Amino acid sequence: MMTNLFSIFDPSTTIFNFSINWISTFIGLSIIPCSYWFFQSRFNLIWNNIIFLLHSEFKTLLGPQSPNGSTFIFISLFSLILFNNFLGLFPYIFTSTSHLTLTLSLALPMWLTFMIFGWLNHTQHMFAHLVPQGTPAALMPFMVCIETVSNMIRPGTLAVRLTANMIAGHLLLTLLGNTGNSLSIMFISLLIFGQIMLLMLEFAVAIIQSYVFAILSTLYSSEVI
Repeated sequence: MMTNLFSIFDPSTTIFNFSINWISTFIGLSIIPCSYWFFQSRFNLIWNNIIFLLHSEFKTLLGPQSPNGSTFIFISLFSLILFNNFLGLFPYIFTSTSHLTLTLSLALPMWLTFMIFGWLNHTQHMFAHLVPQGTPAALMPFMVCIETVSNMIRPGTLAVRLTANMIAGHLLLTLLGNTGNSLSIMFISLLIFGQIMLLMLEFAVAIIQSYVFAILSTLYSSEVI
């Protein structure tokens, strides 16, 4: 029995109260069949096409001056978030991307690395980003403050956006599912139909949020390259 509504997002288990549920983050690797790595299949071809599509899009955002292989980190980031978002839609599987512990651990080190690299290697370029082109001289101090604050909150917005979207859908599905015991058969049929529609929406949200996280990370890195 749940002690509160948010206990479904509790990473602890009844086995010595350990946070074993975090193991679900690596379940995506274990369910991939071995034949995927050795033989060509439809799933292999589909995933390769997705990777090539993401590579071309990320390469366009990073620009032609970006180093070779710079898109691999963002494709890997997209894949990791996508797998965990999908796994969280299955019953009794812990959704690791619904916790700031994981999302902030992905966003903060990456943003900090971009900032350190940019300020050490492209200092003038980073200073130029603090004052947009065409800003009046009287507004320059305010624009520097605004741009600095907006730059500092980037990892937080990346992490909170992904966490909030994953929590919202799961909470809505849980709230609707808990009302089924007190409904008549006709309303239960409507509830099941609504749950199926919400589940399809959550599949779309899982794809969109992983793409948004990866594309925003690419945009942030393009400013320092």
